Amino acid sequence: MSSTEHAFLFASLGSKHPRTARKVHIRRLYDIFQLSLQRGDLARARRAWAILVRCKEIDWKAMWRAAVLLIDDAGDDDAELDEARIPFLSTMMRQHPEDREDILKELTLRLIRIGKYRRALDELDLHLPSFPYQDNPVLHVYSGLLCLYLAQPPPDGSSTTDRLWDAVLLRDAKARLERALKIDPDNAIAAAFIEQVRFVPSYSHLNPREFVLPLSSPFLLSSRNMS
Repeated sequence: MSSTEHAFLFASLGSKHPRTARKVHIRRLYDIFQLSLQRGDLARARRAWAILVRCKEIDWKAMWRAAVLLIDDAGDDDAELDEARIPFLSTMMRQHPEDREDILKELTLRLIRIGKYRRALDELDLHLPSFPYQDNPVLHVYSGLLCLYLAQPPPDGSSTTDRLWDAVLLRDAKARLERALKIDPDNAIAAAFIEQVRFVPSYSHLNPREFVLPLSSPFLLSSRNMS
């Protein structure tokens, strides 16, 4: 069978017709990898991936989304695994500027998942003033929610001072959410939390966590689809 007679399910390697048996096998393996991902057979996808990343013809770094998906299956609640993903995503941001906004979203969510809220906010503050991040409403929503979360007094505060909200962070949260709403007037999440900020008291005898959603909740984690 000539190389032109080979049929493949997915485009890869620049969609060029393979001219050697090696490249035909790689294309077949790539088809198995992609088909396994679509079927949710991550065990088989991981085995195919382990071979593909050793092939010089495959730019595995450009397939960072697939890599994160495969890592995810290793244990969603494993903080150590989430911690290990952070350097990988940071490296991908430097090497793939065309995907840097999406990678920053993923990086922010990973930091939130392991409870590093201040670091997540610092990461956003580092990038948001510059293009193209400054025009991304989702990133502004993330930064606003992080400010709102960090502004809360500790839930077990006993004194009046311990029950005070951080006025500076509250103001920052409102400004960031308003920025997101200005960029995307239909952003329901930004609009809802702006209203919530307006009703936050200067201090509360109630549990302050009742006023906002925890950043570890499925609500925020699902907001990666806001874009």
